Amino acid sequence: MSNTTKKALATSLKNISTKKPLDKITISDITSDCGISRMAFYYHFKDIYDLIEWVCVEDVNTALQGKKTYDTWQEGMIQIFEAIYENKTFILNAYRTISREQIENYLYQLTYKLIRDVVDEKSVNTDITDAQKKFIAEFYKYSFVGIILDWIKTGMKNDYNYIVECVAVTLYGNIPNSINNFTKINN
Repeated sequence: MSNTTKKALATSLKNISTKKPLDKITISDITSDCGISRMAFYYHFKDIYDLIEWVCVEDVNTALQGKKTYDTWQEGMIQIFEAIYENKTFILNAYRTISREQIENYLYQLTYKLIRDVVDEKSVNTDITDAQKKFIAEFYKYSFVGIILDWIKTGMKNDYNYIVECVAVTLYGNIPNSINNFTKINN
């Protein structure tokens, strides 16, 4: 029941955000729209921004299911773009309302998980340290997030499939190469 309530609140937030800026939406708007009490809202979320973050994380986690390997990371990136694009009105509203730092932190968390899983997979049986794995994942996450933010900032006008293709061409072999280079300096 708990997840059902969260999903109902998320749906209401998305629906209302198509008509109203996020910074003008109240908890009463959301609870009235989905027919639950304010107390139920506060049982699940501390405020609207907590709900916004949950919505974004849920959407992308759903999109990324099973796409966190070296062979599937490109599909995972496309699915992140698709999840953002499917919620274009909501995301653009959030982009204009929430601080850039909050959006960056949210995107950093999502992309770090995707990239770190790839780094962990490719570094099995190597001498690379956890700190070095973290560095590689963070290096690439900053690039991915910058590209995603630029795409959102321009109104999501460019074809995200082309963007992901360009990222794939740019990164082709680079994560394994980075792991190999760290392995060399460790020996």
